[in-house]
Amino acid sequence: MATILAIESSCDEMSVAILKDEKELLANVVASQIDIHKQYGGVVPEIASRKHVECVSTVLKEALRTANITIDDVDAIAVTKGPGLVGSLHVGMQEAKTLAIATNKPLIGVHHIAGHIYANAIENTIHYPCLALVVSGGHTELVYMKSEFNFEVVGTTYDDAIGEAYDKVGRVLHLPYPGGPEIDRMAHLGEHTYDLPVPLLDDSYNFSFSGLKSAVINLNHKFEQRGEEVRKNDLACTFQDVAVEVLSTKAIKAAVDLNVKEIIVAGGVSANKGLREKMAKSPVPVIFPPMKYCTDNAAMIASAASVMYRHEKFSELDISVKPHYDLEEESVG
Repeated sequence: MATILAIESSCDEMSVAILKDEKELLANVVASQIDIHKQYGGVVPEIASRKHVECVSTVLKEALRTANITIDDVDAIAVTKGPGLVGSLHVGMQEAKTLAIATNKPLIGVHHIAGHIYANAIENTIHYPCLALVVSGGHTELVYMKSEFNFEVVGTTYDDAIGEAYDKVGRVLHLPYPGGPEIDRMAHLGEHTYDLPVPLLDDSYNFSFSGLKSAVINLNHKFEQRGEEVRKNDLACTFQDVAVEVLSTKAIKAAVDLNVKEIIVAGGVSANKGLREKMAKSPVPVIFPPMKYCTDNAAMIASAASVMYRHEKFSELDISVKPHYDLEEESVG
């Protein structure tokens, strides 16, 4: 067992967490930039990395203060090495390298998606073999895990990730950024009354959300041309029903086909209430991370790093960030 200090800076959150013995979270400090990027309708990479530089030292100090420990009490330094925005990743990586060198502690570079998956392990026990349904702004994947930290991507998206599709639909409906949480809220106020296509509901484990997104855009455009007002709650409900139907159907099919013990849902869209309600009907047991660990945070990076520490999967100090990064490269065993 070990005490891990982890840094997550892959996008627009700067976070530092300290996790002891894989389960005892001593601190998880997150500095969010949502209010800054909201005015642009999405994350501006240059602004994100600049803000990370401004706050990384403050967030680190706050995490150590909250945990009531010093850096000398830490056994290893973990950091997200990718995927993500290259500038944002560099800020976290340089801070982690500096700490590792200054304290002579081992460095652990963590895959961002492995972090999302192992967010489930902080308050739950993962049973193998399992299937991870990864749903976020940049990823929609089905990952088979026959054992601990062993990743096999069995399904992916051909185009938009589900979180990306939510945000694009949010922009069409003139909703504030990020659009996903607002669409989820509106969906629970509306009814499934519009006709939208069900995308790629075939026998494969792959996804495609571009057609669904385009159908929402076209439907909204037709209403505008006619001078009619679209019922936004109903459109949000219809879009979400179709989206979560595809996600759940494919995840459950893969879980049954692969004979796994449980389905793990991971990524920012795991906070979606519609998806949680749909997956609750699965014949295969499903676990979700607590809501506080769904979006980007360093606790999830610390959780994955704790497993890597046990397997002695350490990084050299010349490690580089990887904006594009294959999860399967991280498998152990």
